[in-house]
Amino acid sequence: MRSQPFPVHQWRVPVVLPVAKLVGAVVVLGLGLLFAGDDRVQPVLAGLAAAGLAGWGLRDLVAPVRLAADSDGITVAHGFAGHRRLSWPEVEAIRVDRRTRRGLTAETLEIDAGESLHLFGRYDLDAPPAEVAEALRAARAAGRRG
Repeated sequence: MRSQPFPVHQWRVPVVLPVAKLVGAVVVLGLGLLFAGDDRVQPVLAGLAAAGLAGWGLRDLVAPVRLAADSDGITVAHGFAGHRRLSWPEVEAIRVDRRTRRGLTAETLEIDAGESLHLFGRYDLDAPPAEVAEALRAARAAGRRG
């Protein structure tokens, strides 16, 4: 008798993040234009910064899912808005890197797929990286059993 397939888990960017980036782009552009006076460089710099923030926010809207897992493998964000499928045999290691700097601890989920390394922070996943690593290990184990 075959076991039930492992359900698909998805981790995505929190909804508030792309909204904040797009609002930030409008604010930066507005402030750059408001305080520019006769300076022509300031609006250009504000426009470039706003375009960067808007592009970053747009990516989060177009491809909000950064990581998904099932019993067959994982799908990771790749490029601006693409995705790449990795089977479990391609995944060499799943680690959580913890670093403390200036009294703050940051965690990063590392997925080592041999020739590629995929890094995810708390705001990429909308969950603690250690929790996601446990879920990925459970999905991998379910793939081996199934």
